[in-house]
Amino acid sequence: MNAPVTSTEDLIYSVEDGIARLTFNRPQARNALTFAMYEQMAAICETINNDRSIKAMILTGAGDKAFASGTDISQFRAFKTAQDALDYEARIDRVLGALEACRVPTIAAIAGACTGGGAGIAACCDIRIGTETTRMGFPIARTLGNCLSMSNISRLVSLVGPARTKDLIFRARLVEAPEALALGLLNEVVPDVEALQRRADETAKLVASHAPITLEVTKEAVRRIRRTLTRDEGEDLILRAYMSEDFREGMDAFLNKRSPNWKGK
Repeated sequence: MNAPVTSTEDLIYSVEDGIARLTFNRPQARNALTFAMYEQMAAICETINNDRSIKAMILTGAGDKAFASGTDISQFRAFKTAQDALDYEARIDRVLGALEACRVPTIAAIAGACTGGGAGIAACCDIRIGTETTRMGFPIARTLGNCLSMSNISRLVSLVGPARTKDLIFRARLVEAPEALALGLLNEVVPDVEALQRRADETAKLVASHAPITLEVTKEAVRRIRRTLTRDEGEDLILRAYMSEDFREGMDAFLNKRSPNWKGK
């Protein structure tokens, strides 16, 4: 029997035959996430943790242009104080932590752009499948001038190593699918969106057929092994980025579609 469907206009959630599916549904905004969408994703993870009938979850984006392009930048306009920055990064750490710790295998089906917070979400997933059009990266050094959350940096270093993490962020480049596969950002690449959804479904059904406790304890063991920077360890870094003039300049430039004028202060 199928579980009840809980959806909003921006984030569609359904369960069928023990497979949950979460779709970021803002194609007009390249599936950029609002704060409400982040909170709903965390709530869905809690629901899944409490429903043993769910065996796996697929995360994907509506359309073929983007998986998710990160946080909706317009929401940063409300940032006025240091606490606003700390609260935002605390939310990202909490929500993505909930996704990473979700007890079932999570599969990111990635078509098109997967950037910023969207790439952070993909990094939390256990299996990442892309298409030939997939592009992944964290281009914040040329767009906003902010920083990744401490947990996102920890995950990225765990996935690709410290040197490649710095290369990705310093060059602010988007990695094409073949390189993403070679780096470990993707586990598999398929030709197109149709093949992507089919492969995600096949993979979800496969892992759902396996011993759930084996998968659960393996996932948790890997999570415990990985070293994660704490909020206290990174608080000064977050404030250095979000309270800078450069962040304000980057945000204004991004929203007004112009090139930022970085000053380093």
